[in-house]
Amino acid sequence: MDNIVSLLTTTEGRIGRQQWWIGIVVLIVISIVASIILGIISLGNATVMAWLAVLLNIALIWPSYCIGIKRRHDRDNDGTDLKILIAGSLILNLLQATGIGVTMTDMGGVMVPVPAIWLGVINFIFAVFAIYMLVQLGFLKGTTGSNSYGADPLDAAA
Repeated sequence: MDNIVSLLTTTEGRIGRQQWWIGIVVLIVISIVASIILGIISLGNATVMAWLAVLLNIALIWPSYCIGIKRRHDRDNDGTDLKILIAGSLILNLLQATGIGVTMTDMGGVMVPVPAIWLGVINFIFAVFAIYMLVQLGFLKGTTGSNSYGADPLDAAA
């Protein structure tokens, strides 16, 4: 349990792909459970749910940053691209919550947020960047041996 806590709360050192995926799975489970609870709390009100989603995003920023930055360090990278990913996620979340660039449309009796074209383009660009980051964080091997951020986590595991 201490390993999971330090994985999600510290930014020093490096982690390998396996530890990153473990951290991501933990965050996904937390996110799903919290989303279900928030969905119940919001009573189906899309505006309330959008603002609760912003709060959930804010709550998960630090643990997401911690596992991401250690993974970027494993690839001998300072993590600037990770900061862009996290900031972009929060900005897009805030745009949806405030209704900027979103029109509520009736789809068979259910009000659904439909993004404006400009917001759809931004979402598409962000999705491409997020896929790039997924490949960087979850699939590419880290630097073999020590780098400027510490010892190889695979050497320490052996």
